[in-house]
Amino acid sequence: MNKKKFETTSHIEVKELYTREDVEGESGKNRIETSGAFPFTRGIYPSMYRKKLWTMRQYAGFATAEESNKRYRYLFDHGQTGLSVAFDLPTQMGFDSDSPKAFAEVGRSGVAIDSLQDMEILLKNLPLDRISTSMTINATAATLLACYIVVGEKQGVDTKKLQGTIQNDILKEYIARGTYIYPPEPSLRLVCNIFSWCQKNLPQWNTISISGYHIREAGSSAVQELAFTLANAITYVEQALKSGLNIDDFAGRLSFFFNGHNNFLEEVAKFRAARRMWANIMKNRFGAKLQRSWMLRFHTQTGGSTLMANQIENNVVRVTLQALAAVLGGTQSLHTNSKDEALSLPSDSAAKLALRTQQVIAYESGVADFVDPLGGSYAVESLTNEIEKKALDYISFIEKRGGVVACIEEGFLQSEIQKESYAYQQSIENKEQFVVGVNIFQENEKKLSKVQKIDERSIKKQISKLQTLRKKRNSKLVRESLSRLEQAAKTASENLFPYILEAVRGYATVGEISNTLRNVFGEYKPSF
Repeated sequence: MNKKKFETTSHIEVKELYTREDVEGESGKNRIETSGAFPFTRGIYPSMYRKKLWTMRQYAGFATAEESNKRYRYLFDHGQTGLSVAFDLPTQMGFDSDSPKAFAEVGRSGVAIDSLQDMEILLKNLPLDRISTSMTINATAATLLACYIVVGEKQGVDTKKLQGTIQNDILKEYIARGTYIYPPEPSLRLVCNIFSWCQKNLPQWNTISISGYHIREAGSSAVQELAFTLANAITYVEQALKSGLNIDDFAGRLSFFFNGHNNFLEEVAKFRAARRMWANIMKNRFGAKLQRSWMLRFHTQTGGSTLMANQIENNVVRVTLQALAAVLGGTQSLHTNSKDEALSLPSDSAAKLALRTQQVIAYESGVADFVDPLGGSYAVESLTNEIEKKALDYISFIEKRGGVVACIEEGFLQSEIQKESYAYQQSIENKEQFVVGVNIFQENEKKLSKVQKIDERSIKKQISKLQTLRKKRNSKLVRESLSRLEQAAKTASENLFPYILEAVRGYATVGEISNTLRNVFGEYKPSF
Protein backbone atom coordinates (compact mmCIF):
# COMPACT_ATOMS: atom_id res chain seq x y z
CA MET A 1 0.00 0.00 0.00
CA ASN A 2 2.83 2.39 -0.79
CA LYS A 3 1.96 5.87 -1.99
CA LYS A 4 2.33 6.56 -5.71
CA LYS A 5 3.01 10.25 -5.17
CA PHE A 6 3.70 12.50 -2.21
CA GLU A 7 1.74 15.75 -2.05
CA THR A 8 -0.50 17.71 0.31
CA THR A 9 -4.24 18.17 -0.19
CA SER A 10 -3.42 21.38 -2.06
CA HIS A 11 -1.23 19.46 -4.53
CA ILE A 12 1.99 20.85 -3.10
CA GLU A 13 4.74 18.31 -3.74
CA VAL A 14 6.26 16.92 -0.55
CA LYS A 15 10.01 16.58 -0.95
CA GLU A 16 11.88 13.67 0.55
CA LEU A 17 14.06 15.96 2.63
CA TYR A 18 13.87 19.69 3.40
CA THR A 19 17.01 21.72 4.03
CA ARG A 20 18.04 25.29 4.75
CA GLU A 21 17.91 26.06 1.03
CA ASP A 22 14.14 25.44 1.00
CA VAL A 23 13.49 28.40 3.31
CA GLU A 24 16.35 30.78 2.59
CA GLY A 25 15.56 31.57 -1.01
CA GLU A 26 14.05 34.94 -1.90
CA SER A 27 10.59 34.01 -0.60
CA GLY A 28 11.92 32.68 2.69
CA LYS A 29 14.47 35.36 3.52
CA ASN A 30 14.14 36.86 7.01
CA ARG A 31 10.93 34.93 7.68
CA ILE A 32 11.82 33.36 11.05
CA GLU A 33 10.46 36.23 13.15
CA THR A 34 9.53 36.51 16.79
CA SER A 35 5.97 36.01 18.02
CA GLY A 36 3.68 38.92 18.87
CA ALA A 37 5.16 41.19 16.22
CA PHE A 38 4.34 41.97 12.58
CA PRO A 39 3.65 39.92 10.50
CA PHE A 40 2.69 37.48 13.28
CA THR A 41 3.70 34.29 11.45
CA ARG A 42 4.68 32.74 14.78
CA GLY A 43 1.62 33.91 16.72
CA ILE A 44 -0.23 37.12 17.55
CA TYR A 45 0.87 37.22 21.22
CA PRO A 46 4.45 37.04 22.53
CA SER A 47 3.74 34.32 25.10
CA MET A 48 0.76 32.63 23.40
CA TYR A 49 -0.59 29.80 25.62
CA ARG A 50 2.00 30.27 28.39
CA LYS A 51 -0.11 33.23 29.53
CA LYS A 52 -3.61 32.04 28.57
CA LEU A 53 -4.84 28.84 26.95
CA TRP A 54 -7.08 28.92 23.91
CA THR A 55 -10.82 29.07 24.62
CA MET A 56 -12.40 25.61 24.64
CA ARG A 57 -15.62 26.36 22.83
CA GLN A 58 -17.72 23.26 22.05
CA TYR A 59 -20.30 23.91 19.32
CA ALA A 60 -23.72 22.70 20.47
CA GLY A 61 -27.43 23.18 19.93
CA PHE A 62 -30.36 20.95 19.07
CA ALA A 63 -34.14 20.66 19.40
CA THR A 64 -35.51 23.35 21.73
CA ALA A 65 -33.89 26.09 23.79
CA GLU A 66 -34.64 24.13 26.96
CA GLU A 67 -32.76 21.03 25.79
CA SER A 68 -29.82 23.00 24.41
CA ASN A 69 -29.52 24.93 27.67
CA LYS A 70 -29.11 21.61 29.48
CA ARG A 71 -26.28 20.61 27.11
CA TYR A 72 -24.52 23.97 27.60
CA ARG A 73 -24.62 23.66 31.36
CA TYR A 74 -23.41 20.04 31.10
CA LEU A 75 -20.38 21.13 29.06
CA PHE A 76 -19.60 24.05 31.38
CA ASP A 77 -19.77 21.66 34.34
CA HIS A 78 -17.08 19.57 32.62
CA GLY A 79 -14.69 22.43 31.92
CA GLN A 80 -15.83 24.18 28.73
CA THR A 81 -14.68 27.81 28.79
CA GLY A 82 -16.78 29.40 26.02
CA LEU A 83 -20.28 29.00 24.60
CA SER A 84 -20.84 28.20 20.90
CA VAL A 85 -24.42 28.10 19.62
CA ALA A 86 -25.63 26.03 16.67
CA PHE A 87 -28.97 27.15 15.20
CA ASP A 88 -31.35 25.01 13.17
CA LEU A 89 -31.85 25.65 9.45
CA PRO A 90 -35.22 27.47 9.76
CA THR A 91 -33.62 29.97 12.18
CA GLN A 92 -30.67 30.42 9.81
CA MET A 93 -32.99 30.92 6.82
CA GLY A 94 -35.39 33.29 8.56
CA PHE A 95 -38.41 30.97 8.90
CA ASP A 96 -40.43 30.47 12.07
CA SER A 97 -40.84 26.93 13.36
CA ASP A 98 -44.49 26.76 12.26
CA SER A 99 -43.72 27.82 8.69
CA PRO A 100 -44.56 25.12 6.10
CA LYS A 101 -41.00 25.56 4.77
CA ALA A 102 -39.54 24.77 8.20
CA PHE A 103 -41.45 21.61 9.12
CA ALA A 104 -38.85 18.93 8.36
CA GLU A 105 -35.88 20.82 9.83
CA VAL A 106 -37.04 22.29 13.16
CA GLY A 107 -34.39 21.55 15.80
CA ARG A 108 -32.51 19.08 13.58
CA SER A 109 -29.12 20.69 12.94
CA GLY A 110 -29.21 23.15 15.81
CA VAL A 111 -31.50 24.85 18.28
CA ALA A 112 -34.76 26.46 17.14
CA ILE A 113 -34.89 30.14 18.06
CA ASP A 114 -38.11 31.86 16.99
CA SER A 115 -37.95 34.97 19.17
CA LEU A 116 -36.44 36.69 22.18
CA GLN A 117 -38.46 34.29 24.34
CA ASP A 118 -36.41 31.32 23.09
CA MET A 119 -33.12 33.17 23.58
CA GLU A 120 -34.10 33.94 27.18
CA ILE A 121 -34.61 30.21 27.78
CA LEU A 122 -31.45 29.23 25.88
CA LEU A 123 -29.25 31.45 28.05
CA LYS A 124 -30.99 30.84 31.38
CA ASN A 125 -28.55 30.62 34.31
CA LEU A 126 -25.59 31.35 32.02
CA PRO A 127 -23.66 34.42 33.27
CA LEU A 128 -23.31 36.62 30.18
CA ASP A 129 -21.02 39.01 32.05
CA ARG A 130 -18.44 36.24 32.52
CA ILE A 131 -18.60 34.09 29.38
CA SER A 132 -17.78 34.60 25.72
CA THR A 133 -20.42 33.40 23.29
CA SER A 134 -20.03 32.48 19.63
CA MET A 135 -23.14 32.27 17.44
CA THR A 136 -22.94 30.56 14.06
CA ILE A 137 -25.53 32.65 12.26
CA ASN A 138 -25.33 34.61 9.02
CA ALA A 139 -28.40 35.77 7.08
CA THR A 140 -30.29 36.41 10.34
CA ALA A 141 -27.21 37.44 12.32
CA ALA A 142 -28.57 40.90 13.18
CA THR A 143 -31.77 39.46 14.65
CA LEU A 144 -30.01 36.82 16.79
CA LEU A 145 -27.42 39.32 17.99
CA ALA A 146 -30.25 41.67 18.97
CA CYS A 147 -31.86 38.83 20.95
CA TYR A 148 -28.57 38.19 22.78
CA ILE A 149 -28.16 41.88 23.62
CA VAL A 150 -31.67 42.13 25.07
CA VAL A 151 -31.16 38.99 27.19
CA GLY A 152 -27.99 40.60 28.52
CA GLU A 153 -29.97 43.74 29.39
CA LYS A 154 -32.55 41.62 31.21
CA GLN A 155 -29.72 39.98 33.19
CA GLY A 156 -28.50 43.45 34.15
CA VAL A 157 -25.28 43.16 32.14
CA ASP A 158 -23.81 46.34 30.68
CA THR A 159 -23.96 45.92 26.87
CA LYS A 160 -20.41 47.23 26.62
CA LYS A 161 -19.23 44.22 28.65
CA LEU A 162 -20.80 41.53 26.50
CA GLN A 163 -18.16 39.38 24.80
CA GLY A 164 -18.48 37.05 21.86
CA THR A 165 -18.69 36.60 18.12
CA ILE A 166 -21.34 36.32 15.46
CA GLN A 167 -20.38 34.59 12.25
CA ASN A 168 -22.15 37.20 10.08
CA ASP A 169 -20.22 35.95 7.02
CA ILE A 170 -22.79 35.97 4.24
CA LEU A 171 -20.37 35.70 1.31
CA LYS A 172 -19.32 32.15 2.16
CA GLU A 173 -23.02 31.20 2.23
CA TYR A 174 -23.27 31.98 -1.48
CA ILE A 175 -19.99 30.15 -2.12
CA ALA A 176 -20.31 26.99 -0.08
CA ARG A 177 -23.24 26.59 2.27
CA GLY A 178 -26.49 28.06 0.97
CA THR A 179 -28.18 29.63 4.00
CA TYR A 180 -28.53 33.05 2.42
CA ILE A 181 -31.79 34.99 2.07
CA TYR A 182 -31.24 38.31 0.34
CA PRO A 183 -29.07 39.28 -2.66
CA PRO A 184 -25.42 40.15 -1.95
CA GLU A 185 -25.77 43.96 -1.92
CA PRO A 186 -28.42 44.28 0.85
CA SER A 187 -26.77 41.40 2.71
CA LEU A 188 -23.47 43.31 2.78
CA ARG A 189 -25.39 46.38 3.96
CA LEU A 190 -26.63 44.42 6.98
CA VAL A 191 -23.09 43.20 7.72
CA CYS A 192 -21.75 46.76 7.71
CA ASN A 193 -24.71 48.01 9.77
CA ILE A 194 -23.66 45.57 12.49
CA PHE A 195 -20.02 46.74 12.25
CA SER A 196 -21.11 50.35 12.71
CA TRP A 197 -23.56 49.82 15.58
CA CYS A 198 -21.27 47.51 17.53
CA GLN A 199 -18.27 49.80 17.17
CA LYS A 200 -20.14 52.36 19.28
CA ASN A 201 -22.29 50.15 21.50
CA LEU A 202 -20.77 46.66 21.74
CA PRO A 203 -17.00 47.26 21.73
CA GLN A 204 -15.89 43.82 22.99
CA TRP A 205 -17.91 41.89 20.40
CA ASN A 206 -16.32 40.35 17.31
CA THR A 207 -18.69 41.55 14.62
CA ILE A 208 -17.81 38.89 12.04
CA SER A 209 -16.12 35.51 11.91
CA ILE A 210 -14.94 35.20 8.34
CA SER A 211 -15.25 31.52 7.71
CA GLY A 212 -13.11 29.16 5.71
CA TYR A 213 -14.57 26.25 7.63
CA HIS A 214 -17.60 25.74 5.41
CA ILE A 215 -15.57 26.34 2.26
CA ARG A 216 -13.34 23.43 3.32
CA GLU A 217 -16.33 21.30 4.30
CA ALA A 218 -17.72 21.82 0.80
CA GLY A 219 -14.58 20.17 -0.60
CA SER A 220 -11.97 22.87 -1.12
CA SER A 221 -8.23 22.38 -0.67
CA ALA A 222 -6.32 24.10 2.14
CA VAL A 223 -5.06 26.76 -0.31
CA GLN A 224 -8.59 27.43 -1.61
CA GLU A 225 -9.90 27.65 1.95
CA LEU A 226 -7.31 30.28 2.81
CA ALA A 227 -7.55 32.21 -0.48
CA PHE A 228 -11.35 32.39 -0.63
CA THR A 229 -11.62 33.30 3.06
CA LEU A 230 -9.17 36.20 2.79
CA ALA A 231 -10.73 37.33 -0.50
CA ASN A 232 -14.07 37.50 1.33
CA ALA A 233 -12.41 39.40 4.17
CA ILE A 234 -10.99 41.95 1.73
CA THR A 235 -14.50 42.44 0.33
CA TYR A 236 -15.95 43.11 3.81
CA VAL A 237 -13.23 45.64 4.57
CA GLU A 238 -13.84 47.42 1.26
CA GLN A 239 -17.60 47.54 1.91
CA ALA A 240 -17.07 48.89 5.43
CA LEU A 241 -14.76 51.63 4.14
CA LYS A 242 -17.33 52.56 1.47
CA SER A 243 -19.96 52.88 4.19
CA GLY A 244 -17.82 55.52 5.91
CA LEU A 245 -16.13 53.49 8.65
CA ASN A 246 -12.48 54.09 9.56
CA ILE A 247 -10.26 51.05 9.11
CA ASP A 248 -8.86 51.06 12.65
CA ASP A 249 -12.32 51.52 14.18
CA PHE A 250 -13.52 48.08 13.06
CA ALA A 251 -10.54 46.00 11.90
CA GLY A 252 -9.60 44.90 15.41
CA ARG A 253 -12.99 43.22 15.84
CA LEU A 254 -12.73 41.09 12.70
CA SER A 255 -12.13 37.43 13.43
CA PHE A 256 -11.68 34.27 11.37
CA PHE A 257 -12.84 30.65 11.48
CA PHE A 258 -10.81 27.85 9.90
CA ASN A 259 -11.11 24.12 9.43
CA GLY A 260 -8.71 21.65 11.00
CA HIS A 261 -8.04 18.84 8.52
CA ASN A 262 -5.97 15.66 8.49
CA ASN A 263 -2.81 16.70 6.63
CA PHE A 264 -1.03 17.72 9.81
CA LEU A 265 1.92 19.84 8.68
CA GLU A 266 -0.07 21.48 5.87
CA GLU A 267 -2.66 22.61 8.43
CA VAL A 268 -0.03 24.07 10.76
CA ALA A 269 1.50 25.91 7.80
CA LYS A 270 -1.93 27.14 6.63
CA PHE A 271 -2.60 28.87 9.95
CA ARG A 272 0.85 30.47 9.99
CA ALA A 273 0.49 31.67 6.39
CA ALA A 274 -2.98 33.10 7.15
CA ARG A 275 -1.59 35.36 9.89
CA ARG A 276 1.25 36.64 7.73
CA MET A 277 -0.98 37.27 4.71
CA TRP A 278 -3.62 39.15 6.70
CA ALA A 279 -1.04 41.31 8.50
CA ASN A 280 0.41 42.41 5.16
CA ILE A 281 -3.03 42.98 3.61
CA MET A 282 -4.20 45.17 6.49
CA LYS A 283 -0.99 47.15 6.90
CA ASN A 284 0.19 47.51 3.32
CA ARG A 285 -3.02 47.37 1.29
CA PHE A 286 -5.50 49.13 3.60
CA GLY A 287 -3.09 51.28 5.58
CA ALA A 288 -4.28 50.21 9.03
CA LYS A 289 -2.16 51.88 11.69
CA LEU A 290 -2.96 49.92 14.85
CA GLN A 291 -1.17 46.66 15.53
CA ARG A 292 -4.47 45.08 16.63
CA SER A 293 -5.85 45.76 13.15
CA TRP A 294 -3.07 43.65 11.62
CA MET A 295 -3.72 40.60 13.81
CA LEU A 296 -5.57 37.61 12.43
CA ARG A 297 -7.41 36.04 15.36
CA PHE A 298 -9.12 32.76 14.58
CA HIS A 299 -11.26 29.93 15.87
CA THR A 300 -10.72 26.38 14.62
CA GLN A 301 -13.16 23.50 14.35
CA THR A 302 -11.93 20.04 13.51
CA GLY A 303 -13.09 18.76 10.13
CA GLY A 304 -16.62 17.40 10.15
CA SER A 305 -16.24 16.04 6.63
CA THR A 306 -13.28 13.92 7.74
CA LEU A 307 -15.39 11.97 10.24
CA MET A 308 -16.33 8.50 9.05
CA ALA A 309 -19.27 6.26 9.92
CA ASN A 310 -16.94 3.26 9.56
CA GLN A 311 -15.03 2.41 12.74
CA ILE A 312 -16.12 5.58 14.51
CA GLU A 313 -13.50 5.19 17.24
CA ASN A 314 -10.93 6.18 14.60
CA ASN A 315 -12.57 9.62 14.57
CA VAL A 316 -11.14 10.26 18.03
CA VAL A 317 -7.65 9.92 16.57
CA ARG A 318 -8.50 12.14 13.58
CA VAL A 319 -9.92 14.85 15.84
CA THR A 320 -6.88 14.69 18.15
CA LEU A 321 -4.46 15.22 15.25
CA GLN A 322 -6.56 18.06 13.83
CA ALA A 323 -6.86 19.75 17.23
CA LEU A 324 -3.12 19.44 17.82
CA ALA A 325 -2.44 21.04 14.42
CA ALA A 326 -4.69 23.95 15.36
CA VAL A 327 -2.87 24.43 18.67
CA LEU A 328 0.56 24.23 17.04
CA GLY A 329 -0.74 26.68 14.45
CA GLY A 330 -1.72 29.19 17.15
CA THR A 331 -5.53 29.13 17.29
CA GLN A 332 -7.37 31.42 19.75
CA SER A 333 -10.29 29.06 20.33
CA LEU A 334 -11.11 25.50 19.40
CA HIS A 335 -14.01 23.10 18.92
CA THR A 336 -13.31 19.38 18.76
CA ASN A 337 -15.91 17.27 16.95
CA SER A 338 -17.49 14.26 18.58
CA LYS A 339 -16.72 10.77 17.27
CA ASP A 340 -20.38 9.96 16.48
CA GLU A 341 -21.17 13.04 14.37
CA ALA A 342 -20.98 11.03 11.13
CA LEU A 343 -24.08 9.19 12.39
CA SER A 344 -26.10 11.68 14.41
CA LEU A 345 -26.03 14.67 16.69
CA PRO A 346 -23.39 14.08 19.39
CA SER A 347 -24.33 12.12 22.49
CA ASP A 348 -23.45 13.57 25.91
CA SER A 349 -20.61 11.08 26.40
CA ALA A 350 -19.11 11.70 22.95
CA ALA A 351 -19.32 15.48 23.44
CA LYS A 352 -17.53 15.16 26.78
CA LEU A 353 -14.80 12.98 25.23
CA ALA A 354 -14.30 15.61 22.52
CA LEU A 355 -13.84 18.26 25.20
CA ARG A 356 -11.48 15.99 27.14
CA THR A 357 -9.36 15.70 23.97
CA GLN A 358 -8.66 19.43 24.13
CA GLN A 359 -7.97 19.26 27.85
CA VAL A 360 -5.42 16.46 27.45
CA ILE A 361 -3.61 18.47 24.76
CA ALA A 362 -3.70 21.58 26.95
CA TYR A 363 -2.70 20.09 30.28
CA GLU A 364 -0.76 16.90 29.55
CA SER A 365 1.04 17.14 26.21
CA GLY A 366 3.33 20.06 27.06
CA VAL A 367 2.85 21.70 23.65
CA ALA A 368 1.18 24.75 25.21
CA ASP A 369 4.47 25.57 26.94
CA PHE A 370 6.08 26.42 23.58
CA VAL A 371 5.38 29.36 21.28
CA ASP A 372 5.22 28.13 17.65
CA PRO A 373 7.33 25.03 18.42
CA LEU A 374 7.47 24.04 14.72
CA GLY A 375 8.78 27.45 13.67
CA GLY A 376 12.16 27.05 11.99
CA SER A 377 11.36 23.58 10.72
CA TYR A 378 12.54 23.52 7.13
CA ALA A 379 9.44 21.57 6.08
CA VAL A 380 6.94 23.79 7.92
CA GLU A 381 8.58 27.05 6.84
CA SER A 382 8.71 25.87 3.22
CA LEU A 383 5.04 24.81 3.31
CA THR A 384 4.08 28.14 4.91
CA ASN A 385 5.79 30.04 2.08
CA GLU A 386 4.29 27.83 -0.63
CA ILE A 387 0.73 28.05 0.74
CA GLU A 388 1.04 31.83 1.02
CA LYS A 389 2.24 32.13 -2.58
CA LYS A 390 -0.51 29.91 -4.00
CA ALA A 391 -3.23 31.64 -1.97
CA LEU A 392 -2.06 35.11 -3.03
CA ASP A 393 -2.08 33.98 -6.66
CA TYR A 394 -5.69 32.82 -6.23
CA ILE A 395 -6.73 36.14 -4.64
CA SER A 396 -5.11 38.06 -7.51
CA PHE A 397 -6.98 35.90 -10.02
CA ILE A 398 -10.30 36.50 -8.22
CA GLU A 399 -9.75 40.25 -8.29
CA LYS A 400 -8.91 40.20 -12.00
CA ARG A 401 -12.28 38.53 -12.60
CA GLY A 402 -14.08 41.41 -10.86
CA GLY A 403 -13.87 40.41 -7.21
CA VAL A 404 -15.69 37.99 -4.93
CA VAL A 405 -19.28 39.07 -5.64
CA ALA A 406 -18.75 38.88 -9.41
CA CYS A 407 -17.15 35.44 -9.01
CA ILE A 408 -20.07 34.27 -6.87
CA GLU A 409 -22.65 35.48 -9.37
CA GLU A 410 -20.95 33.70 -12.27
CA GLY A 411 -20.42 30.54 -10.18
CA PHE A 412 -16.63 30.56 -10.49
CA LEU A 413 -15.77 30.00 -6.81
CA GLN A 414 -18.43 27.32 -6.44
CA SER A 415 -17.10 25.55 -9.53
CA GLU A 416 -13.53 25.60 -8.23
CA ILE A 417 -14.61 23.93 -4.99
CA GLN A 418 -16.72 21.34 -6.82
CA LYS A 419 -13.81 20.36 -9.06
CA GLU A 420 -11.48 20.01 -6.09
CA SER A 421 -14.06 18.01 -4.13
CA TYR A 422 -14.60 15.62 -7.05
CA ALA A 423 -10.87 15.14 -7.52
CA TYR A 424 -10.41 14.34 -3.82
CA GLN A 425 -13.23 11.78 -3.85
CA GLN A 426 -11.73 10.18 -6.95
CA SER A 427 -8.38 9.93 -5.18
CA ILE A 428 -10.06 7.97 -2.36
CA GLU A 429 -11.88 5.67 -4.77
CA ASN A 430 -8.66 5.07 -6.71
CA LYS A 431 -6.73 4.49 -3.47
CA GLU A 432 -4.35 7.35 -4.14
CA GLN A 433 -5.57 8.77 -0.81
CA PHE A 434 -6.02 6.30 2.05
CA VAL A 435 -8.81 6.55 4.65
CA VAL A 436 -8.51 3.98 7.42
CA GLY A 437 -11.64 1.89 7.72
CA VAL A 438 -13.03 3.13 4.42
CA ASN A 439 -10.68 2.05 1.62
CA ILE A 440 -8.00 0.39 3.74
CA PHE A 441 -8.20 -1.86 6.85
CA GLN A 442 -11.97 -2.32 6.46
CA GLU A 443 -14.01 -4.43 8.87
CA ASN A 444 -17.52 -5.84 9.00
CA GLU A 445 -19.29 -3.76 11.64
CA LYS A 446 -22.59 -3.81 13.44
CA LYS A 447 -24.61 -0.63 13.28
CA LEU A 448 -24.79 1.35 16.49
CA SER A 449 -28.13 0.78 18.19
CA LYS A 450 -28.06 4.00 20.19
CA VAL A 451 -27.65 7.37 18.52
CA GLN A 452 -28.82 10.80 19.58
CA LYS A 453 -32.27 11.56 18.15
CA ILE A 454 -34.61 14.54 18.28
CA ASP A 455 -37.80 13.85 20.23
CA GLU A 456 -40.70 14.79 17.96
CA ARG A 457 -42.66 15.92 21.01
CA SER A 458 -40.15 18.70 21.60
CA ILE A 459 -40.80 20.04 18.09
CA LYS A 460 -44.54 20.15 18.74
CA LYS A 461 -43.81 21.93 22.00
CA GLN A 462 -41.69 24.51 20.17
CA ILE A 463 -44.48 25.28 17.70
CA SER A 464 -47.09 25.50 20.46
CA LYS A 465 -44.86 27.87 22.46
CA LEU A 466 -44.47 30.12 19.41
CA GLN A 467 -48.19 30.27 18.74
CA THR A 468 -48.88 31.11 22.39
CA LEU A 469 -46.34 33.94 22.21
CA ARG A 470 -48.12 35.49 19.24
CA LYS A 471 -51.37 35.59 21.21
CA LYS A 472 -49.99 37.12 24.40
CA ARG A 473 -47.57 39.74 23.05
CA ASN A 474 -48.52 43.32 22.12
CA SER A 475 -49.41 42.80 18.44
CA LYS A 476 -49.83 46.50 17.74
CA LEU A 477 -46.33 47.20 19.03
CA VAL A 478 -44.92 44.45 16.81
CA ARG A 479 -46.70 45.72 13.69
CA GLU A 480 -45.47 49.26 14.28
CA SER A 481 -41.84 48.20 14.84
CA LEU A 482 -41.88 46.04 11.69
CA SER A 483 -43.36 48.91 9.70
CA ARG A 484 -40.54 51.21 10.84
CA LEU A 485 -38.00 48.54 9.88
CA GLU A 486 -39.54 48.24 6.43
CA GLN A 487 -39.44 51.99 5.83
CA ALA A 488 -35.80 52.17 6.97
CA ALA A 489 -34.88 49.28 4.66
CA LYS A 490 -36.30 51.24 1.71
CA THR A 491 -33.78 54.01 2.32
CA ALA A 492 -30.36 53.78 0.74
CA SER A 493 -28.16 53.98 3.79
CA GLU A 494 -30.00 54.08 7.12
CA ASN A 495 -28.59 51.65 9.70
CA LEU A 496 -31.15 48.88 10.14
CA PHE A 497 -29.80 47.37 13.35
CA PRO A 498 -31.59 49.75 15.78
CA TYR A 499 -34.90 48.93 14.06
CA ILE A 500 -34.24 45.20 14.32
CA LEU A 501 -33.36 45.65 17.98
CA GLU A 502 -36.64 47.48 18.56
CA ALA A 503 -38.63 44.70 16.88
CA VAL A 504 -36.86 42.02 18.93
CA ARG A 505 -37.65 43.83 22.19
CA GLY A 506 -41.35 43.64 21.27
CA TYR A 507 -41.02 39.87 20.64
CA ALA A 508 -41.31 40.04 16.88
CA THR A 509 -40.24 36.66 15.52
CA VAL A 510 -37.21 35.81 13.43
CA GLY A 511 -39.55 34.95 10.55
CA GLU A 512 -41.49 38.22 10.80
CA ILE A 513 -38.32 40.33 10.78
CA SER A 514 -36.86 38.33 7.89
CA ASN A 515 -40.08 38.54 5.87
CA THR A 516 -40.19 42.31 6.39
CA LEU A 517 -36.74 42.57 4.80
CA ARG A 518 -37.66 40.02 2.11
CA ASN A 519 -40.48 42.35 1.06
CA VAL A 520 -37.92 45.10 0.39
CA PHE A 521 -34.78 43.24 -0.71
CA GLY A 522 -36.24 40.14 -2.33
CA GLU A 523 -34.57 36.71 -2.22
CA TYR A 524 -31.37 35.70 -3.95
CA LYS A 525 -31.70 33.14 -6.75
CA PRO A 526 -28.46 31.90 -8.36
CA SER A 527 -28.45 32.53 -12.11
CA PHE A 528 -25.85 29.94 -13.14
